[in-house]
Amino acid sequence: MYPARLPTFARLPAPAGAAELVRWFWIPRWHLQPGRTSRQHVIAYPASNLVLYADSAEVTGPTTRASYRDLTGTGWAVGALLRPAAVPHFLADPQTLRDASVLVEAPGLVRQVRASMPSDPHTAVADVAAWIRAAVGSPSEEALLANTMTDLIDADADIRTVEDVADRLSVSVRTLQRLAARYVGLPPLAMIRRRRLQEAAARLRTDPAATLADLAAELGYSDHAHLANEFRAVLGLTLSTYRRDVS
Repeated sequence: MYPARLPTFARLPAPAGAAELVRWFWIPRWHLQPGRTSRQHVIAYPASNLVLYADSAEVTGPTTRASYRDLTGTGWAVGALLRPAAVPHFLADPQTLRDASVLVEAPGLVRQVRASMPSDPHTAVADVAAWIRAAVGSPSEEALLANTMTDLIDADADIRTVEDVADRLSVSVRTLQRLAARYVGLPPLAMIRRRRLQEAAARLRTDPAATLADLAAELGYSDHAHLANEFRAVLGLTLSTYRRDVS
């Protein structure tokens, strides 16, 4: 939410062999003076992540609200933003891990990543990608359809309703809801709303001249109040406060 406050941060593409299982890799690195804390606020993608640290690995489930993490000292993480096709391997029901995380037993992978980081993040990414490929295997046709569903919601700004997505994929709304429950852990409408909130936050950061009424109309909200209420409910602050804080 506040890019200027980020530690050193890199986003790396998934290697070709893992592209159906990982959207991208993200690697923050930080070095803070003793006694200092850096609070990182996040509007997460409606997805799960596999995250490696120096001594552990975890899967974080999909989020329903803005979250934050307090960074201290010196550290790093290697995160894989999982595509829906990879999720069932880690989470039988991702709905049960909303706004939560669970440790993953992968001591060999943790050792590999620790040996590479922070000096060689590309090797760390290759190791994590290879581990995910071996663990998950080849995705099913249904899993690939779930990938297509999320790609459509993320990329097409004309998608405003669940019916829009179902029509584009030539499936029923019930099928779409089942895919989202099994492979994402959030309802498809929540995924659409999250994309619109991310777009709203990005516009507030990059286009100070845009009026809030125009922004609401462009993103498909019925009016400014509807956008303002959803922004506050999910992110915990008002549109005007966020615009002021990032200006």
